[in-house]
Amino acid sequence: MATKRIAVILSGCGVYDGAEIHESVLSLLAIHRHGAQYQCFAPDIDQHHVVDHLTGAETGETRNVLVESARIARGDVKPLTGYDPTDYDALFLPGGFGAAKNLSRIAFDGPDAEVNADVSSALQATFAAEKPIGALCISPAVVARVLGEVTVTIGKDPGTIGAIQAMGARHRETDHGEVVVDSENRIVTSPCYMLDATIGQIADGADNAVKAVLDLCA
Repeated sequence: MATKRIAVILSGCGVYDGAEIHESVLSLLAIHRHGAQYQCFAPDIDQHHVVDHLTGAETGETRNVLVESARIARGDVKPLTGYDPTDYDALFLPGGFGAAKNLSRIAFDGPDAEVNADVSSALQATFAAEKPIGALCISPAVVARVLGEVTVTIGKDPGTIGAIQAMGARHRETDHGEVVVDSENRIVTSPCYMLDATIGQIADGADNAVKAVLDLCA
């Protein structure tokens, strides 16, 4: 059996202004441990803003999402414009505020938010190719905004659930490590840090989501 290949979209580096690092690294680890390979991608755009993760304050700096994502990927990250679903078996999005600030404007505009054109194209092309899409934390809201009538989870937050439903998607409440699989649309989601979670619970969610994505690949 050929080794499965999963494309992973990162949104920077750091929970408050980029990709959530625990979710990202533990997803990459889960992909490896389940016998698959990964390739990281990111849009080549400026971050919405840069946040000092020690104080929570904006710094006034300008940073690039692709360059910052390279910190997590150890330099092995490609511009999202180069993503082609024919080269991969699935697409996976960890969470973090970068998904809601850089990949989209969900953090600011809720259900009416724009999604970055390259992110939208990647999701639509993967969906059209009938290949699985996995998403953690807030990223399921990005998937819902682009694909509409899919079933996802972000856990239990009422405001985000309402926004997802306003996008035309369906939501199922979940707890730590739980995964929602929309088999018809090949969408896998898990809440991770949308709940008050430990790093061990994040590992469970990432591993369970990756396994479910690979099961859909089969």
